[in-house]
Amino acid sequence: MAYSSRPRIGITADIARDEQGRARHQVRATYIDSVVAAGGLPIILPADANLRAELISAVDGIIIIGGDDVDTRLFGIPLHPQAKVMDAARQAADFALLKQLDATPEMPVLGICLGMQLMGIHHGAELIQHLGDQLPDSDRHRNDYQHMVTSALGDGLVASSHHQALGSAAHLEVIGVSDDGVIEAIRDVAKPFYVGVQWHPERTEDKTMGLGVIRRLVDAARRE
Repeated sequence: MAYSSRPRIGITADIARDEQGRARHQVRATYIDSVVAAGGLPIILPADANLRAELISAVDGIIIIGGDDVDTRLFGIPLHPQAKVMDAARQAADFALLKQLDATPEMPVLGICLGMQLMGIHHGAELIQHLGDQLPDSDRHRNDYQHMVTSALGDGLVASSHHQALGSAAHLEVIGVSDDGVIEAIRDVAKPFYVGVQWHPERTEDKTMGLGVIRRLVDAARRE
């Protein structure tokens, strides 16, 4: 890829549907704003499984954003009563993207919240469908409540909004945990930059754990 002072950062779109079932591809402004602040050029990637392979070639790095829950029934695992599943088209698109990224190991990738969970599941990790079943104070991981994370990316208070989490990382490396033991960051050591974080860096005030994480992706996406 050619060098650019503003690497093109593809941001995966979520899908929302109106009362008629019509789809809208959307990304929260916080993702866009954080990529711009980190020196990148944000490009929204439509949630279309048939386009994801082509879209990879149009960007220098990728963010897989947060969202609703994975539909585990597609993997033969009963759905938890507390689950609110993501749009089926988005789930298909994100797993198509992850499959294509297996063949594109040089592409820098950052998974955020659901994005990290998708990365883990794709590589065979276990999913905890409802943290409340294991942690009595699991609500501290919701609604952008700030809690402490220690990680290879840095240590600090992060903003989280999730009720699911990875219970294992399979062959990926765990590089961050919360102060109550939840897996908060993973990476594939066989790739230059393939990182997932359970918190929302685009909404985290701490500079290292917030914009600093986005900047790591943008810097990794620069090509000579």
